Amino acid sequence: MEASAPGRARRGWRRARAAGSPLSRAAMVLVVSALVLWAPPSVGYLDRLPRSAQLPQDSVKIVGSPNIPVKVYVMLHQKSPHVLCVTQRLRNSELVDPSFQWHGPKGKIISENSTAQITSTGSLVFQNFEESMSGVYTCFLEYKPTVEEVIKNLQLKYVVYAYREPHYYYQFTARYHAAPCNSIYNISFEKKLLQILSKLVLDLSCEVSLLKSECHRVKMQRAGLQNELFFTFSVSSLDTEKGPKPCADHSCESSKRLSKAKNLIERFFNQQVEVLGRRAEPLPEIYYIEGTLQMVWINRCFPGYGMNILKHPRCPECCVLQSPLDCKEIQQVHSEADQP
Repeated sequence: MEASAPGRARRGWRRARAAGSPLSRAAMVLVVSALVLWAPPSVGYLDRLPRSAQLPQDSVKIVGSPNIPVKVYVMLHQKSPHVLCVTQRLRNSELVDPSFQWHGPKGKIISENSTAQITSTGSLVFQNFEESMSGVYTCFLEYKPTVEEVIKNLQLKYVVYAYREPHYYYQFTARYHAAPCNSIYNISFEKKLLQILSKLVLDLSCEVSLLKSECHRVKMQRAGLQNELFFTFSVSSLDTEKGPKPCADHSCESSKRLSKAKNLIERFFNQQVEVLGRRAEPLPEIYYIEGTLQMVWINRCFPGYGMNILKHPRCPECCVLQSPLDCKEIQQVHSEADQP
């Protein structure tokens, strides 16, 4: 039975190492050319939402509590959910002649405000949430349960936090059988490989960055000392929150594009094994070592933001703004909101 392509590549790699074949510049160019000719399939997207965006569906409309302040999370530069000036009980009741008044960190909020609007039913909505809008918001409600009853008053507090998605990216490591460590061909190959990877994910508005490239001599069993290139590179989104987006569709979220970029890169390295398996000997001096591709998902918050599942259980993987919430009033309300 004919051996599989990866099996032939492995045996060819071992024989080439044992034989110590001389560097063939033409062979190296052929392999790189074959990789360049490989074209990615049409772009498709996964259905997975960013973990930080997986908030409960009832967060679209948030009601207050008469006992403790309610925490509200609003993504930076986005529209907020509707913050209602009622409790859950009053939301399902008739209110006669209701009157709503909102106060925020900068004083009374008027309905004509362009950034924080009050709807006809008394809900507070932020149109383009900024860091400076984070803080304590208080709603004063006056109403009559029935026409015959006296006016009742209710005060509801909300602690509103700005948050942003983590700066997440994929970090890859891969190893290549290499020319002697002082060879210029290793440098040329490295540059060409980065160009190929960058072009591979360009349509996804992602970028490839070289984190580290090192050449080492590795002792192999029954093959002596071999030269190997150790590559470490990252794949991240090109998006900036205030900059242009690659498209307006929901499928263009950075996590979806990064997942697709990861799949393309994994297929690219698998394709190299298949290409080498179809080649006649001798193998080129510089080629990918099968099975050495490793990937790690990394998510980090930008300066001034942090994750805290105990403090923010409703948004455990959100990078929540920290620094503006230091005044005594906010800390006091925060303490009340953390009470069981």
